[in-house]
Amino acid sequence: MNPQRRHLLFGSASAAAVAAIGLPPLTAMAGTDGDVDVHIELHALADEVAIRPGAKTRVWRYQGKLLRGEASALDNSVGQLRIPVIRVRRGQRLRIDLINGLPESTIIHWHGLHVPEAMDGHPRFAIAPGERYHYQFTVDNRAGSYWFHPHPHGRTGKQVYAGLAGLFLISDDEEAALELPRGAQDLPLVLQDRSFDDNNQFVYLGAPSAGSPAQNRGMMGGGMGSMMARMMGVFGDEILVNGKPQASLDVARRAYRLRLLNASNTRRYKLAWSDGSPLTVIGTDGGLLAEPLQRDYILLAPAERIDLWVDFGQWKVGTELALQSLAFDGGMASGMMSGGGALPDGAAFVLHRFQVQGGTRIHASLPKHLSVLPAPKTSIAVNSDQPKVFELTMGRMTWGINGESFDMLGASALETVKLGSHELWEFRNEGRSAMMGMVMAHSIHVHGLQFRVVQRSVSGQHAGEYDSVKDGLVDQGWKDTVLVMPGERVRLLLGFSDYTGLFLYHCHMLEHEDAGMMRNYRVNA
Repeated sequence: MNPQRRHLLFGSASAAAVAAIGLPPLTAMAGTDGDVDVHIELHALADEVAIRPGAKTRVWRYQGKLLRGEASALDNSVGQLRIPVIRVRRGQRLRIDLINGLPESTIIHWHGLHVPEAMDGHPRFAIAPGERYHYQFTVDNRAGSYWFHPHPHGRTGKQVYAGLAGLFLISDDEEAALELPRGAQDLPLVLQDRSFDDNNQFVYLGAPSAGSPAQNRGMMGGGMGSMMARMMGVFGDEILVNGKPQASLDVARRAYRLRLLNASNTRRYKLAWSDGSPLTVIGTDGGLLAEPLQRDYILLAPAERIDLWVDFGQWKVGTELALQSLAFDGGMASGMMSGGGALPDGAAFVLHRFQVQGGTRIHASLPKHLSVLPAPKTSIAVNSDQPKVFELTMGRMTWGINGESFDMLGASALETVKLGSHELWEFRNEGRSAMMGMVMAHSIHVHGLQFRVVQRSVSGQHAGEYDSVKDGLVDQGWKDTVLVMPGERVRLLLGFSDYTGLFLYHCHMLEHEDAGMMRNYRVNA
């Protein structure tokens, strides 16, 4: 065996499983600088950062080093958490070397990107401490706001909560022609909620989340609150934007692009301006919409992204405008706590304040048309008259899909698709297998592609919870993550192109994923 290939396989916690199914040729995982346009070395490491007054907070984070490419391709300095931002253009050839400096296995998933099987971050490829994983692929997505995060089985929630996340922003010629806000007026805003102990350390499931002996003992914590948080999801008691509590920014009297990512483990945000002005949406998970749309509020589920266009010149100098999360019916999660004292799902709070400064107003026009985006045609699906049904289930305190929890290498006949085909999938969240009536919202993510949302329907039993957020659901455009409310059926149109192999689909409420609500689908030639 090639020594580098041996190093990758047998340094992994999933070595036996990987060896059993085989890997693509080594050339798909490695390369020289001459083969790529951008080469980044990305370290996953333990660190301490100043988030609140007093002691620094122990975190796990990514730190990148640009080995090849334009200086603008990597920024390591966003916010207190120093969230890395990778900026590339469609068509560029990219290599990223992940170096695991953590005390446990990890792997990176490129959320929303269309990449080969071995590049997607499946947990069977997780690497042990001290090991490397080489990613190499051509950027083949539309311009948009994507992201990356760890994806080891059963530990994703913990590792994301500890601070591991980054943004992956793609540009293309279509977007460049629109002259949207750039530079200092192109603002990434990563939304997270966290709980802190008295020494400013993150608390996850009743224990410190990074860099402590408790964590190395398994870090599951104790007590009924922690047990319920493992099932229901973790909610923090403090809101961070780019790792900063009580975030604020002075803005000029001109147009800005706000790229919002919900990187929280479980929390949803009902976004609105404090003065009631409408939000102007120009993009969703998979890039630009066909044309801008306006909403009084937007519901953003875990892992969803939304791009907003806002002209701060429309407000008077000295105005303080707040981006807030409005109150809504959070259902079963409303009263759930993570270690006590957490803000319930559906609570109202301020996310970020903007202070409008003086100076000359710079006028900008919002384009009336943004992108060519044909309406989805369900007739192209091979099962257009009979969608595949995926029930979101709970049994024996384990989340599942169609009653089945995660199987590292398994994919059923229902979960097997043909390369080059389109299918209709329907996710149902009707609680038929729920324990003690446990029906919760789920944020469903499908790896390896972007899909279109073609239909929603909800039962009357959960109409109140649905009505409190329904006008903020933005299903337009290409998506890779979709919220499925209690009592709801959501139908998607998916296309499987270019790559065969085993890919994931799962709930992106990360404790649900870690507790079994994750499955594979297999693409056959």
